[in-house]
Amino acid sequence: MNDAYPVRFSVDYPDRELNRLTTGFRIFTVIPIAIVLGAIGGYSSTWGGGTRATTVAVGGTGLLFIPPLLMILFRQKYPRWWYDWNLQLLRFANRVGIYVALMDDRYPSTDEQQSVRLDFAHPDAQQELNRWLPLVKWFLAIPHYVVLFFLGIGAFFVVIAAWFAILFTGRYPRGIFDYVVGVHRWANRVTGYGFTLVTDRYPPFRLSP
Repeated sequence: MNDAYPVRFSVDYPDRELNRLTTGFRIFTVIPIAIVLGAIGGYSSTWGGGTRATTVAVGGTGLLFIPPLLMILFRQKYPRWWYDWNLQLLRFANRVGIYVALMDDRYPSTDEQQSVRLDFAHPDAQQELNRWLPLVKWFLAIPHYVVLFFLGIGAFFVVIAAWFAILFTGRYPRGIFDYVVGVHRWANRVTGYGFTLVTDRYPPFRLSP
């Protein structure tokens, strides 16, 4: 396990028959919890122009990126409650994402782990993080954005295939499941490196743990 990446992600495979009714109408059943997630992440809109422009902001702050960056840069600290906020928000967002991807038919919990496991350690900013690297991590991760774009397109189509498979058989094909988990794992590693700034280890180009 010496090669294990600090951001760890997994989803329990549902080795059982999934609910075909909620799977069939997943695009509608997810709406309430998606609204909750959107409210936490925050939303803003501006319309009009010039002096008559109007802006409306609703909800929370989403992931904390700039505050940890500044604290690491100037104080070499990563406040624990900022770490806790980012970790719990990412866990919640992933539970919703897994539900949308049909990988669990249990409604996403706002606080319970359920079948989704996402973990990364609270970093010791003085010992484990380079104080200057957060300024360029988002830029260094550009190759991952490109790869994830194409992986995401593939995930979209295989989830559609899984939708039909569940409707007809009640089961999520294991190969498709492992692929979609791998895409989520890759995306979470990039987020942990480039945006929540919990590790300086460059994310590996792989779907596997």
